[in-house]
Amino acid sequence: MALFRCNKCGHIREVGNDYIGKSANCPKCDQITPIYDTTAFVKALILKHITLNNKLQELRKKYVKRNDVVESDSIEEIDIYNTKALTQADRYESILQWFEKRNIQVQVNHEAIDTTGFFDEIALSIGGNFSVLRFVSEHIKYIQNKGYANVKLDVSRKSPEEIKQITVFCKEMYDYSFVAKYYYQKKDKIIRLTLQTAPKIRDFFNGIWMEWFTLMRLLEFFRDQKINASCMRSLNITFPNGVSNELDIFFVTKNNTPVCIECKSGEFRQDIDKYLKLRKQLNIEKNQFVVCVFGLSREQAQGMTSMYD
Repeated sequence: MALFRCNKCGHIREVGNDYIGKSANCPKCDQITPIYDTTAFVKALILKHITLNNKLQELRKKYVKRNDVVESDSIEEIDIYNTKALTQADRYESILQWFEKRNIQVQVNHEAIDTTGFFDEIALSIGGNFSVLRFVSEHIKYIQNKGYANVKLDVSRKSPEEIKQITVFCKEMYDYSFVAKYYYQKKDKIIRLTLQTAPKIRDFFNGIWMEWFTLMRLLEFFRDQKINASCMRSLNITFPNGVSNELDIFFVTKNNTPVCIECKSGEFRQDIDKYLKLRKQLNIEKNQFVVCVFGLSREQAQGMTSMYD
């Protein structure tokens, strides 16, 4: 069958094949309209549809890319404490390119740069008041590693201000479900906690909290100084010789300067040789490789920096 379709009013009907290639007046609007072979007409229609659809997809990609760039260039406009923006590929593309040029494979950990949870908030609380809250975090770590779930914190020797800070923090942990139960015996000045056993919570108190703290302080600095940099946490890399390492924090500045930060919340001295070797493997300058340790005096930090570059 042939196809009659009016280009003016849209009227459509099938007619005999004898009319193919001829023209006829539209019975609806009297517009002179050519008559097409049905198969050829459908093929032309499909081709037009495919062409338009491809153009539409290209426009959508350009639109999304343009909006991603705007967001990526404006870290001060992002709520860094509650965002998945850091997991977008365009935000760490420069890091991947840096490693690719050196034939180093990278495995991205998106969960490690997703701040929609509460790991960053608790980490900032611990690191921001470490002199007081170290008492809590290290006790939790000790009890966890012993395989127990109940923590008893005796704060009777703490000052009233320290007790206030500790109880506020313990309540915060309970509100964010880092502990299953929280109770303060005010008379005896005893805090009782029931710990969560989820692996992520255990890992957090075993030292991951410091990576979160360092990441957030870094993002705050980038935001406040309006610095464009790609930043990642807990990324696994594999060198061309097959040796693998996990990097705690790694960022690349706009001028393509890399910086690696290794975080140690406990004993670190036995790892110094490992860090020296890692820096040489990465082939970066000594002021681009930082070991971040809580509890050192400024004199100790300066002395060890001089000794070990």
